[in-house]
Amino acid sequence: MAAIRNRRGSQQPSSELLAPHEYHPTAFNLSHQSTDAWRVLRIQAEFVEGFGALAELGPAVAVFGSARTEPESDEYRQGVEVGRLLAESGYAVITGGGPGAMEAANRGAVNGGGRSVGLGIELPFEQGLNEFVDLGLNFRYFFARKTMFVKYAQGFIVLPGGFGTMDELFEALTLVQTKKVTSFPIVLLGSSYWSGLVDWLRTSVVGEGKAAERDLALLSVTDSPAEAVQIIHTANGLRSAP
Repeated sequence: MAAIRNRRGSQQPSSELLAPHEYHPTAFNLSHQSTDAWRVLRIQAEFVEGFGALAELGPAVAVFGSARTEPESDEYRQGVEVGRLLAESGYAVITGGGPGAMEAANRGAVNGGGRSVGLGIELPFEQGLNEFVDLGLNFRYFFARKTMFVKYAQGFIVLPGGFGTMDELFEALTLVQTKKVTSFPIVLLGSSYWSGLVDWLRTSVVGEGKAAERDLALLSVTDSPAEAVQIIHTANGLRSAP
């Protein structure tokens, strides 16, 4: 199951729960087919654990960004500001729970007196949940983790990031485009970083008929943390952020 941590207790160890041999002890010499059947229960457990932990979270916004963002950088400072403004606007902040931009947003949420959530993922180079996470869950499966982001967030703010951030961004964008989820705002923070991608989407993807102009309109780009939060606030039917 997904390991849960909160500020009032230690993180439950996940390494034993997630060990590859967890569901196929050699004493029984289970077949691959049987192993896969047990894996379905493992996946189900992650969903149950996540739904149970986040069901009472309330309004929340997911903030994505690179684990490699340096604490001295402008991007980190923007992440802190975004987290603080979201918390002061009444939103819980959900991140991937790691270092860098994720830590920054969680730090800002704590500074703003809001709920700080981290949804971690078991990786070979995992660094664990950052110290600013109030409610933390660790997942083995990316798709279970991403479901939690989408189900419990009223919007997404995306700071500069790498492949993982791109994966999360396009997952959210595709779900909104195809109306698999209720439409929510997706804000890219940092025009110098994101403008090349947006230009490519406009000239190549939309320009060659692979997507519609209205699909591109699902994205907003800004350099202002306050404007990013205001876009989320307005999309959720509220006049202005505090």
